[in-house]
Parts: sequence; structure tokens; C-alpha cells
Amino acid sequence: MEPQQRSPLLEVKGNIELKRPLAKAASRLPLSGRRLKRGPDQMEEALEPEKKRTRGLGTRVTTTHPRAAALNSAPQTQGQTAAVPRAPRKSAPRYSMAVAPVLKTQKPGPVVPAQKPGTTAAPPMVGGKKPKRPAWDLKGQLCDLNAELKCYRERKQVLDQENQQLQDQLREAKQQASVLGAERRTLEEELTRVRAQAEQGQRELGNLSARVLELEERLGTQEGLVQELQQEQLRLQEERRGLAAQLGEQERRLQTSEASLSDSQAEVASLRQAAAAREAVLAEREDRLHGLEMERRRLHNQLQELKGNIRVFCRVRPVLPGESTPSPGFLQFPSGPCGPSDPPTRLSLSRSDERRGTLSGAPAAPTRHDFSFDRVFPPGSGQDEVFEEISMLVQSALDGYPVCIFAYGQTGSGKTFTMEGGPGGDPRLEGLIPRALRHLFSVAQELRGQGWTYSFVASYVEIYNETVRDLLATGARKGQGGECEIRRAGPGSEELTVTNARYVPVSCEREVEALLHLARQNRAVARTAQNERSSRSHSVFQLQISGEHAGRGLQCAAPLSLVDLAGSERLDPGLALGPGERERLRETQAINSSLSTLGLVIMALSNKESHVPYRNSKLTYLLQNSLGGSAKMLMFVNISPLEENVSESLNSLRFASKVRSLAAPSPSGFLLTVGVCTLVLQASGTCIPKGCTFARQLTIDFWGCLN
Repeated sequence: MEPQQRSPLLEVKGNIELKRPLAKAASRLPLSGRRLKRGPDQMEEALEPEKKRTRGLGTRVTTTHPRAAALNSAPQTQGQTAAVPRAPRKSAPRYSMAVAPVLKTQKPGPVVPAQKPGTTAAPPMVGGKKPKRPAWDLKGQLCDLNAELKCYRERKQVLDQENQQLQDQLREAKQQASVLGAERRTLEEELTRVRAQAEQGQRELGNLSARVLELEERLGTQEGLVQELQQEQLRLQEERRGLAAQLGEQERRLQTSEASLSDSQAEVASLRQAAAAREAVLAEREDRLHGLEMERRRLHNQLQELKGNIRVFCRVRPVLPGESTPSPGFLQFPSGPCGPSDPPTRLSLSRSDERRGTLSGAPAAPTRHDFSFDRVFPPGSGQDEVFEEISMLVQSALDGYPVCIFAYGQTGSGKTFTMEGGPGGDPRLEGLIPRALRHLFSVAQELRGQGWTYSFVASYVEIYNETVRDLLATGARKGQGGECEIRRAGPGSEELTVTNARYVPVSCEREVEALLHLARQNRAVARTAQNERSSRSHSVFQLQISGEHAGRGLQCAAPLSLVDLAGSERLDPGLALGPGERERLRETQAINSSLSTLGLVIMALSNKESHVPYRNSKLTYLLQNSLGGSAKMLMFVNISPLEENVSESLNSLRFASKVRSLAAPSPSGFLLTVGVCTLVLQASGTCIPKGCTFARQLTIDFWGCLN
């Protein structure tokens, strides 16, 4: 019959029980020779601890010494000998794992050793102790010692045997413990693996349960979808039957369409031929339109030249709040040649001189001065009316002809207002610069449909004391206008550029407004006797216009220059000049010198002289390409309506009339829009270069008018 297989848990439990510590057997090694030579009392004291030793867990082994007992029981009388009884030799018990533990209270009985024959018997035990022999009984003592020695030797042998047996048992126990330890570790690993498998099985069971629930939900969803699909299938079957009927109808219609397609193809071929013919006509019309556009430009230019490449307009500003109203008849604007509906071209100014009188002592009648210009704008004229008159000149700049417009006059006559407009952002008060750029942007957008593309680049500089400054400078570049110089754009190029100045591409009105606002902040102004805030420099706004027709390979480029000249008045020679007045005097001399050079340039261009003194002034040198050749130039003469400024107004009007009389229409003329006061400085001490007969003649006429 095969033994029953034990379960792993029972085997582990048995292994744990077997791992209990083994009971240690009492040592029974013989005493050393030093201990044997001791006396009986010392021997007994040395053997006393042997009785107290224990071996094992709960097992007590008591060692008895028969010889000690015999020695204690021997009588102490001298000459008395007793035979020591020899006890039978008992084999020492073997202690093993299966031996039941001896109770601690159990004590073995004394062993009585056998007495050798021929020896004196040991004295009897008195009170449980062996009596001592008398000192003279040496032989008895020797016998006792021999008997005790023999007993110890026998005991040593027994203890050696027991020790050997215990060592063998210990080795067996260690081998069994190592085997059981390996088995225990194997079972622990198996138990860990089984537990891990159990935990994994639990997790898999949980996952499978969740999966079952998910599949059940999906099954329910799929069942619902199956029902919906079945319903959809029924609906599609109905639609298929309907579509089949429609297909039959479409096939019949297709046959009809195929029949008409052949007819349509023939019609398409004829339409393509008609389209090709129309494209040819369109190309011909585009060519004709281009020719008409070029003809329009040519005729427009001829019209402007017939009107005069040098024209002079006069504008009288209105009376401002707080100023005295002029007397009636001080300024009159006679009607044009065609009556009141015709724009005025004449101006009459009345001047009364208290120094003159009649022989009777009555005051002399006011002197009337009549002037004639290309157009006169009374105080009630708005900015839109002024721009409407010059819009054709702005169109010439877009057509590729240089255009230069000046605004000149005494301080406070409205030059800056005419050019830039008034404050507040009121559209009705916008000046010529924003209106001109709005017009250019609008017309350029219209010409885009004809194949023309335009680009605009703006710059704004001022000329202060013959030093060029950039009005568009920002940040660290402010105040470095002295570093700007006028240079040729390149070797052999006629185009002029200002070094270190900003050239800003513009494409909308908002960008132009930002540039004007920045320039107003940077321009040099000062207080004068005529106005609280007077411009002490010439500001030059230049717009470089570049156009291209990519389809025909045509290009055009021209500058549009809008110049706000500095205000200038005569200085009193007898006036005491302080430090501030000396600075104003130097500014005035620089301004009048540049304006005098401008008059010389106009004279040279009108007379078609071979040498034109552009380089005598930074202003004329910068505007060189906008004055000569086919350029158009317009001068706006701005005057004040106040009687207190009549002297400066007359000087401006006389200079403008002289310029208009010299500006005969010519193909190579130029257009000037300037406020006048060139000779005022010459009359107040500015030197006139030698050979400038035009300026000298104007000076003579000016002094003649004053006298």
C-alpha cells in the first residue's frame, strides 16, 4: 500500500517544527590533572557546578560523582580502613529528538561505588556527607583517590561515547535541517507563485467580468442597430424601386439629351468662334483704350502747358476771431471776364498814406493797387475749392511729369494751413498734401484695371539755416538733421536723395496722416513780431511716384513736391538787437537768401539760360528735378486781410505779379505755387549776387513802388 501524499502546507508545518533547536547534552569530559590534585573539599566544590548543568529545552541531565560520595562518607578516625563499594557501571543515556524531556524537579539517586577488596572501607556517610579520613590514614586516602580516579576515567569514556553520539546526531540534524530548509524555500516560492497566479486569476476574472458587461452592452446596442438597419433596408428597398423608375425616366431623357448634345456642340463651336472674335475686338479696344490714355496724357500735358507751366494763384485768408475787421473797400475781388459766374482772377487793394495830403490840407485819397493772377481765392474759399483748381496738376504727376507747388507769404498769412490743413482732424479743413495723396491713391486704383501699378514713397525734410533736417526722424535719430546731405542717387544718375533721411512707402491716407503729425512735432518754429508761432524753416514734402505697365513694358516716374516756405518780414534797421533778436536776424537772412536764389532760378529757367544756379541754395538744389525740364510749378501767394499788414501784403503781391509776367507758357516751363516775399530781404540788406539782373530789376521796381 502506497503511502499517502502529504499536502504542501502540512509539509511546511512539519519543517517548521523540525527547525526547533536541539537539546545540548551535558559535557562529560574528564577533569584536568590540576583539578585531580586538589583536596577533597576543593574537588567537591569543583564538581558542584556539574550538578547544575542542563541540556536541551526542558531536559535536565544530572551528573553524580560516586567517588565524591564515598569520600564524604569515610570515617575520620585514624587507622580505620573501609572498602569502597564499587557500583555497577551504568551506560549513559542517549539524548535524541524523540526522548521526552525530564522534569526539572526530578533528581537521580546516589550511586554507591563498589569497594575494592583489600582496601579499607570508607567511613560511613554522616549527615549525607562523606567523612574525612584521618591524616595518618594515607593508604586509605590513596585508595580513595585511586577509586575516584578510576571512576572518573570510566565516566570520561562514557562521556566520550555520548559526545560522539551527540555529534553524529547533530550532523544528521543539520543535514535534515538543510534539506528541510531547501524544501521550505521551494514550498515558499511555490506558495508565492500560487498566490501570484491566484491574484492574476482574480484580475483576469474581474477583467473578463467587465468585458462580459461591455459585450452585453454592445450586444444590446448592436441589436438596436440591427433593427434600425432592417428598417433602413426596407426604406432603401422602397427608394431603390423609386430610383429604378427614375433611372428609366433618366435613360429616356438621356437619349433625348444626347440628341440635343450634338446640336449644342455645333452651337459651342460657333460660340467659340464668336468668343475668339470678341477677344480680338477686346484686345483691339484695349489697344485703343491704351492709345486713348496716352493721348489723354499728352493732351492733358498740353492743356497744362497752355495754361502755363508757371502759374501764380493768390489766396486771402479770412479774418480770425479777435482780429480787427478791415474797412470796407480795403480788399476787393472784381468779377472775371465772363461775369460773376467766372472765378475771380483780379485783386484790388486800397492803401491810405497819412504822410501824403493835398494843398488844402485835406487827407489824400486812398491809393488803389490792382493785381491780376491766374486765380484769386477770396477769404470765403474752402480747402476743397482750392484743391479742385490744382487737381489737374496732381494728375500730371501721376502721368509722369514733375510737379512742384509752393506756398509763400508773410508770417501768419495761411501758408501752412493751405498745405497741411487745420487742427482737429476736420475733413473740410484738410490741406493740399492729404487731399493730393488721396486723389493719387484713388486714380491709381482706377488705372489698375488698365494694367498700371503704382508705388509711392514719401519723405519730409526741412531746411533750417541752410541745414537739411529729417522731419520723419524718430527715437535717437531726432536732432541729427545736420547729418543729412543732398547727394546723387548713384554715379551718372540725375535723381537726388537726402542721406540719413527716412523714405517711407505709403499706400493709404492713414499712413500719410501719421507722417504729417510727426513732421509737425519736429519742425522748427519760433515767436516773431507778426505771429505767436512762425515757421522758421522751409518744409519740403516729396512723393516719389513710380508706375509700370507690365503687359506693355511701360514705366513712368515723377516727383510731387509740396513746399511750405518759411515766413519772412522786413527788419527795422534802427532796431536794437538783443541775443534773441540776433538769432532771429540770422534765421531771416538765411530764409531770404534761399528765397532770393529761388527767384534767380525762376528767372534763369524762364530765360532758358544755359546755367541755372541750383547749388546756390539747399532749397533749389533739393528741388532741382522738380523745377527744370517738363516740370509744372505753381505759386500760392498767401496774404493777410488785415490793414496793419498792408505793406507786407503789397510786397508779396508785387513779387508774384512780376513772376507771373516773366512766366510765359513754354513746353519746358514749370509750375510754381509760392507765397511771395523774395525782394523784402533784398530790400532790407541781403546782398544780391553779381550778374543777377532779374533780382536787381525787381529790387528797383520794389523801391519804386514804395516811393
